[in-house]
Amino acid sequence: MPEVTPRLRASLANDIRATLQTEIEAGDLAPGATIDERALAARFNVSRTPVREALQHLAARDLVVISPRQGITVARLSIAKVRSMLEYIGELEALCARFCARRAGDALHEALDRALLACQQPAVEGDAVGYAHANALFHDTIYNGSRNECLAEQIRAARRQSARYRVADLRHRTQISRSLQEHFEIARAIQAGDEAKAAEVMRRHVPAGTTGFSEFLAAVPRHFFEFGTD
Repeated sequence: MPEVTPRLRASLANDIRATLQTEIEAGDLAPGATIDERALAARFNVSRTPVREALQHLAARDLVVISPRQGITVARLSIAKVRSMLEYIGELEALCARFCARRAGDALHEALDRALLACQQPAVEGDAVGYAHANALFHDTIYNGSRNECLAEQIRAARRQSARYRVADLRHRTQISRSLQEHFEIARAIQAGDEAKAAEVMRRHVPAGTTGFSEFLAAVPRHFFEFGTD
């Protein structure tokens, strides 16, 4: 293999890190999954040096664990950590909905109606993948409508961190139907300028409460969690 300059090696490492981070956050590399340096080097057609550097960056972001005895694995979170993340997201989302209701104008009203319409079609068809995309668009409409860039960035970052644990979200018609109904409640509260109701319904929409979290937890494989750290 030809000699690689430090600058090129750093660029390769960054590209590998970005790809693996996306796969971890999307759940394509599940919590606890083993990572093989040699296989990654072959996959990206590079030496093991940029792969090792990429994995060190991921370890610094708590996305992988590098252990002398157990090798390299995708980081697992404790149940308490996942719950605290969802509670945090729920409060941020509620605040975002509150700001939306306070600042909503005609443009946001129309954007919410379009987002609801986009959710309805896949919901009727039972299209889980299509609904997941429409659901993301609906929430993104609210993030933008809050007109608080700092808050929106925090929510997006937190959602990326928790996404790999939301493996059973919006997979079944009953989940999709309930989600769609709550979307309508959230949107109508925002359009009515009802800050308290918009925040309340949005908070209920995220599985952070006692019942909601229990249902969420039951659907996540137990080996995704790190035990003994709660």
